[in-house]
Amino acid sequence: MTIEGWTQTMGAGPLLLIAAAAIVVLLFLIIKLRVHALIALIVVSLATAFATGIPANQVVPVLINGFGTTLGTVALLVGLGAMLGRIVETSGGAKVLADYLIGIFGEKRAPFALGLASLIFGFPIFFDAGLVVMLPVVFAVAHRLGGGVLRYGLPAAGAFSVMHIFLPPHPGPVSASAFFDANVGLVTIAGLLVAIPTWYVTTYLYGLYTGKKLVLPVPELLGHASAEAESNPPRFRTIIGLLLLPLVLIFMNTGLNTLASSGVLAEGTKDQQWFQILRTIGETPVALLISVLVAMFVLGARRGKDAGALEKLLESSLGPVCSVILITGAGGMFGGVLRTSGIGKALADVLGGLGIPLILAGFLISAILRIAQGSATVALTTTAGLIAPAVAAGGLNGMQVAAMVIAVAAGSVVVSHVNDSGFWLVGRFFGMDVKTTLKTWTVMETLIGVMGFAIAAVIFLVAGLAG
Repeated sequence: MTIEGWTQTMGAGPLLLIAAAAIVVLLFLIIKLRVHALIALIVVSLATAFATGIPANQVVPVLINGFGTTLGTVALLVGLGAMLGRIVETSGGAKVLADYLIGIFGEKRAPFALGLASLIFGFPIFFDAGLVVMLPVVFAVAHRLGGGVLRYGLPAAGAFSVMHIFLPPHPGPVSASAFFDANVGLVTIAGLLVAIPTWYVTTYLYGLYTGKKLVLPVPELLGHASAEAESNPPRFRTIIGLLLLPLVLIFMNTGLNTLASSGVLAEGTKDQQWFQILRTIGETPVALLISVLVAMFVLGARRGKDAGALEKLLESSLGPVCSVILITGAGGMFGGVLRTSGIGKALADVLGGLGIPLILAGFLISAILRIAQGSATVALTTTAGLIAPAVAAGGLNGMQVAAMVIAVAAGSVVVSHVNDSGFWLVGRFFGMDVKTTLKTWTVMETLIGVMGFAIAAVIFLVAGLAG
């Protein structure tokens, strides 16, 4: 949010000190004093807004804007996703899919199977939407095999994160490609070369390691199937169809956008009514709504569940996720205050003149901006805009430019912490407190970014030698 008529007069040093102090106070309130995360986030956001000099009459609008913008993205997605997950879980459908995966891959390879499925699902759809759709399957496998939720949840969540970070048509690599005038096909190739080994090492193997150290109970967000439902479960193909339905619809949206942007579709297609309707159907909230309606019919009405029981089932799914939604929104509020305060711009100005290799500069600037203000998108787009002239003037070949896109994207994911709404989303979904989320999710996201950058740097050097 920009404030008309107000310009930040503080330098990068004081702003960084305020941001660091705010994060320390927030962690102290939540971890040591056991203040509820929602209250702590609001208090620290308010104090940070005043400390950074945001005009007093604009403080509350800035807070509400950050909160509301995040809720606009998260609330419908989590609410509808919880409804879909509750229907699939309580019908016995999640158990059917879990049994099928275990039957193919075996019990020992179940985390790998969940991660592989998430990699495939994560190609067309965004991180949070994919995770919500896969949760009932992850929880069902964890219930069936034991060993805690992290053993199965981290490989799956990490797979969605890796695909979201490194591969088009996700917004990060697409935005950076536009700034650098990169070939999207080469970015996709480079993204695959980075994403697959990065997932295997930093999320699958790391998930197995962490799952052994921290055996956390499976959250009760989605409920359990009754003995009657498990004795008469839906067909496997029915459940697969329901889980694929939102993915196909969302992929239709991203696919149409990609085709239109790349010039494959005729000029003026974007303005056609049919194009706009198909895109709207493929928007994440609409796709999930359609999937919930289909699930209500296929797993509810058609299987003899009366309307009153189905309504109570859907109502029961919303209570457990209200905390997830509100705390995630408050995390977005805190990040919004940091962005409005001008930390990103001040840091970009300071870091822009660093005399280090271009690909390393891109990674470091993106990483520092991410740590400072929380938003991966802001970190990535700010960095890409800052170094785009140097990339254009650097005489780089196509694959080197693609590697630059991946390097900047890798920086934008490291150190997901309390100013990142995704940190709260994952932590609450998996039933983790802040300290545990820092020890697991934050570490994993940092490993993803560091390893992704290392592979991108190798691609950059090899492409330079070959070119």
